[in-house]
Amino acid sequence: MSRKLALRPTLATAAVLGVSLVLAGCSGGDAEADDAPAQEEAPAEEAQEDAAEAAPAAEEDAPAAEGGVPSWAKEPTEGGDQIATVEAGDVTVDVFQMGTAPAPKDGNWVDPDTDEPLIAEGDDLVFVNYVITNNGDPIDLGSSLVSVTAEYDDWEYMQGMGGITDSALSEEMGVQSSGVGETADPTVYTFGTGEHFSYGENFHYQPGSGISFEVTITPVDAEGELLHDEKIEGEGTGTIE
Repeated sequence: MSRKLALRPTLATAAVLGVSLVLAGCSGGDAEADDAPAQEEAPAEEAQEDAAEAAPAAEEDAPAAEGGVPSWAKEPTEGGDQIATVEAGDVTVDVFQMGTAPAPKDGNWVDPDTDEPLIAEGDDLVFVNYVITNNGDPIDLGSSLVSVTAEYDDWEYMQGMGGITDSALSEEMGVQSSGVGETADPTVYTFGTGEHFSYGENFHYQPGSGISFEVTITPVDAEGELLHDEKIEGEGTGTIE
């Protein structure tokens, strides 16, 4: 049976959780130009004018946002060793182990029986990066984007594993806590065909441990309201090295 964790009663923790809860509440023109009949008898200047007029139309008809990085996203980070891949519908989440580092402070959660922090200052943390790619049609995402939950096979608590909040350390390890670079209002983040972004997290380092990753995607409508009936889920496994 899973046990429930206790929270360290600090003002900093309350502030962090407040932010987390808010976030949780809320991953043919060219063809026409090519097929046009050649006007061999037309003067050269007239042919150039026709080509100049056709060019804007071709650009307007080109499919939008195919490949690359979404306009709202931070530049994805790279590197590390791939340890898992999760498919959730047409979305792929590749999981990379980026490295380890000692915790600069105690974590926010404590064991309810011993009142000791699950992550103590000096404990080894492992950093993982989620590189998320949309292989299908564009999807309108909400503020949670593509949610990934990591859990060791022997994890005995109801809550997620959680880690240390330290932006400087995360940046040093090649991980960003959020994939959003520009906040949208309403909170609609269109994830285009072939586009990708990344974010990651840290948690207690258990080398050689099996781990599962659950992916949840809940699209939104034009006003940013969650479409729960269209939720997409996936799960994959790996091993922390």
